[in-house]
This record gives sequence, structure tokens and C-alpha cells, in this order.
Amino acid sequence: MATVLMVIQVLVALALIGVVLVQHGKGADMGASFGGGSSQTLFGARGSATFLSRVTAVLATLFFATSLGLAYLSARPHSVPSMTRLVQHTAPAAPAPQSAPPPSVPGIPVHKAP
Repeated sequence: MATVLMVIQVLVALALIGVVLVQHGKGADMGASFGGGSSQTLFGARGSATFLSRVTAVLATLFFATSLGLAYLSARPHSVPSMTRLVQHTAPAAPAPQSAPPPSVPGIPVHKAP
């Protein structure tokens, strides 16, 4: 369930980024009024603003809903596997390495701890 929500959230985020980048800023109409020539767009003079703003609102609502869903799932115990649980279940614990005695260097005495 969490994986499905994550995939949906990434797709909605990418769509939201695309829709926001397609929109014109508030000052874009000012340039068109001084002879820009491209004041009529694919959706009409004012139609693009309402269409794109509605799409932005829907995508933002979906993004917030998936964020809340993921937050809810992560608050529940054992709902979303964390990396530590994945590592503990998949990799057996390795035995502790045996400490080797320090190498002896000729001419330097080796002192052992009492």
C-alpha cells in the first residue's frame, strides 16, 4: 500500500511541476498588450488561466492527500518497512572478527596488558 502511494505521489509531483511551469506569470499579459502578438493561446485568452489553475488545484490536493496517507502509514508500527528492519531480516549477523595479536617488530619489545 505504501509503495503504491509513493509511486502516485511521485507521478503527481512531476505532473504538478509540469503544470506550474506551463502557466504564465501575472506579468505575462503585460508583454502581450504591448505588441507581443501571442496573447491568444491554445485555450483562449482567459481559458488557460482557469483550466491550468484548476488542474493545479486538483494536483495539489492529490499531492497533499498522498502525503497525509504516507504520514499515516509511517506512524503505524510495521506498516512501512524501514531500512534497519530490511537489513535485519535479509542479512544474517556476521560473527565478530577475532583480534589478531599485534605484529612483532624486531628490536621493539611487546608489552602485554595486565
